[in-house]
Amino acid sequence: MRVISGSAGGLALSVPDQVARPTMDKVRGAIFSSLGDAVPGARVLDLFAGSGSLGIEALSRGAESAVFVDDARHSAECILRNLRKCKLAAASVQTMDASRFLKTYAHPEAFDLIFADPPYRKLDGDTDFATPLLTSAELASSLAPHGTFILETLSTDPLPALDETPWQLLRSRSYGESGIHYLIHRA
Repeated sequence: MRVISGSAGGLALSVPDQVARPTMDKVRGAIFSSLGDAVPGARVLDLFAGSGSLGIEALSRGAESAVFVDDARHSAECILRNLRKCKLAAASVQTMDASRFLKTYAHPEAFDLIFADPPYRKLDGDTDFATPLLTSAELASSLAPHGTFILETLSTDPLPALDETPWQLLRSRSYGESGIHYLIHRA
């Protein structure tokens, strides 16, 4: 896994362990190609950050700042190593549950881009992270009015209904087992 473009383009990133499922280079490339000019100067939140690849890609491409949130200490340590290797600053790494971060530390309109790449729900008993994220008032209020929320799910796992949420789906794309959903505030 590597940084695709920008100031750290081509540098290899570490992955915290075999449990982490980093967003593949091809998928990250597609995400950032579609975001285009929204990245330079953006304030970024990377939830379920793992290796930090999404936030690091954003910083490498000119994002103003990034906050990385992951509840695993080894992931936070990996993100810090990757940031040092890439010589990227303007970043904060928070070791805590995404929900706790949103309820306690996310300020209104604090972020222009929010990435969430939670563990996939592959079996019936697996935790559904998409529904709580999509119904989180704190997540919705922390996104700037012109911002985009990018949610990654298992491509075969349908996105929950958005009728009772503050979100409007712009588009969804599938890349192998990854489903990428681009959401904005409901008009």
